[in-house]
Amino acid sequence: MSENNDFKPFVPANRTLPEFTATSILLGVILAVVFGGANAYLGLRVGMTVSASIPAAVISMGIIRKILKKDSILENNMVQTIGSAGESVAAGTIFTLPALFLWAKEWGTKAPSLIEIAVIAFIGGALGILFMVPLRKALIVQEHGTLPYPEGKACAEVLMAGEEGGDKATTVFAGLGIAAVYKFITDGLKVFPSEVHYEIPVYKGSGIGMDVLPALLGVGYICGPKISSYLFCGGILGWFVLMPLIVLFGADIVLFPVDVTIAELYAEKGSFGIWTNYIKYIGAGAVACGGVLSLIKSFPLIIKTFGEALKGFGKGQVSDERTNQDLNIKIILGGIVVLALAIWLVPVIPINLFGAFLIVIFGFFFATVSSRMVGLVGSSNNPVSGMTIATLLVASIALKATGMAGQAGMTAAIAIGGVICIVAAIAGDTSQDLKTGYILGATPKKQQIGELVGVLASAIAIGGVLYLLDRAWGYGSTELSAPQATLMKMIVEGVMGGNLPWTLVGIGAFVAIIVEILGIPVLPFAIGLYLPIHLSTPMMVGGLVKVFVEKKKNVSEKEKKDADANGILYSSGLIAGEGLVGILLAILAIIPIGEDSNIGEMIGGFLPGLIPALSNANIGNIIGLAAFALLALSLWKFCFRKKKKL
Repeated sequence: MSENNDFKPFVPANRTLPEFTATSILLGVILAVVFGGANAYLGLRVGMTVSASIPAAVISMGIIRKILKKDSILENNMVQTIGSAGESVAAGTIFTLPALFLWAKEWGTKAPSLIEIAVIAFIGGALGILFMVPLRKALIVQEHGTLPYPEGKACAEVLMAGEEGGDKATTVFAGLGIAAVYKFITDGLKVFPSEVHYEIPVYKGSGIGMDVLPALLGVGYICGPKISSYLFCGGILGWFVLMPLIVLFGADIVLFPVDVTIAELYAEKGSFGIWTNYIKYIGAGAVACGGVLSLIKSFPLIIKTFGEALKGFGKGQVSDERTNQDLNIKIILGGIVVLALAIWLVPVIPINLFGAFLIVIFGFFFATVSSRMVGLVGSSNNPVSGMTIATLLVASIALKATGMAGQAGMTAAIAIGGVICIVAAIAGDTSQDLKTGYILGATPKKQQIGELVGVLASAIAIGGVLYLLDRAWGYGSTELSAPQATLMKMIVEGVMGGNLPWTLVGIGAFVAIIVEILGIPVLPFAIGLYLPIHLSTPMMVGGLVKVFVEKKKNVSEKEKKDADANGILYSSGLIAGEGLVGILLAILAIIPIGEDSNIGEMIGGFLPGLIPALSNANIGNIIGLAAFALLALSLWKFCFRKKKKL
């Protein structure tokens, strides 16, 4: 492993441009909060988030270049560095901490306070950054040309292209605006239902449908046809194979966790009743097994990463060259010690000394793995949930063995898993952002400080977002199923109390093993099995749009590449637009106008009350499908949207 001395960044080391400025900090903090909130809503609805680096960079270019009339690529890079931290903090938080809200309702106790959520989020984020910084020299500089960093390089290309003009920002804003209006019409005014569903009476136990929402279409396009198809295949297995089998062979059997026969359950609640009570546990087993398998497969990479990390640890810390300056190693080590002590000593965090020790060990371990995995597969494909599942299993077993069981043990396990999840997500994000900065010629030390600023802003805001969404709809509801957090809760309960239907979980685990043997990526397939098919169907549509873009005839490869870039930007806008309006609707849903009603209900009941036909389920489903088809068409059109001449 030798350092690449021939590489020349876009901005030479001997040239100084505006970078860590008041403008970049303010704009970055705003985007960190915005994308953090949008991704929190998306993750709580569908169980996955998307990288915010590219849309944050594009919006920054549009504002700084076109509105403020300034021109600094490093300033734009700082905005995306700070802004992308919000998405990572949101991902780590919403994958775990909503479990504490669910338990609070079950136990009749208080939900975690805003201070507790903020402290856990900040400590996890800060540890992720501090663990990653000493690895920069080894992973980013010495392995330049070896580790591809697909999203980090893509973000750098977008920023360098932005030097030619800020036209790409209009594509993001167009998607954001269209998604915002669409979301308000469907879930605000309730002109048509956001979820279309059809039972299939001739094939008992099955059903089909989709959530006709813009964010899911955008996620499908960004993930691409392969990942979308794996998700969809998982849904097909659950809804068209396993559920009909349960109804066919179950019939008069009473099967835990339900106290009525399967036939009675199906007659009363339809296919959703079968999915909720049985398929979710099978899917949970598949996801848990998939997470463990992904770690086992990565084990050689983990060993290699640790060896190289120890060799390169701390190198390049002291340098006069601007592009090679990192935070001082003494500050890093001191910060890690202070944060570890804070985990143990701060009263609002339900973690003892043993838990703090586990966090430091697992934190550095998974921060190292995450930093390198991002270099190989990108931030969006980083198996953070698999790392969290492994942490929860070990932490729950260890805490129970040391006598810390019951409510206290389960709360501590989730808190430990939450910190580790945030550590892994932020370490990957930092690694990706530092790679972008390396290509552009940014100052690493300033980027690292920017990451800390983004984490602080996001940590302060994320608690409010969690409380807002929970009060508006409640975790575990149709609107916010919180799939990842529900899975983490089930794992901890299963280890601590042994009250999981282990046979169903075992079926899911063996499904995951079969899928792995067949050479199919386990985690996306398992997530598709765990989630209702209504989420993977619109994602599949987004993936198909990408297929049509890639295979369009009479178009050059460069035009296809530009079209795909436009599609990613427009899709990012769709995700952000729906997320922001989702938060707006949550605010409206908690503003009362009477004893038993609120503004959200008043707005939502206006048009269906005015036009009775809109309340008809069949008409609503037809309108919903037609609206979604138009949305998919708009994605196609924006892919081949011609750029304005500058």
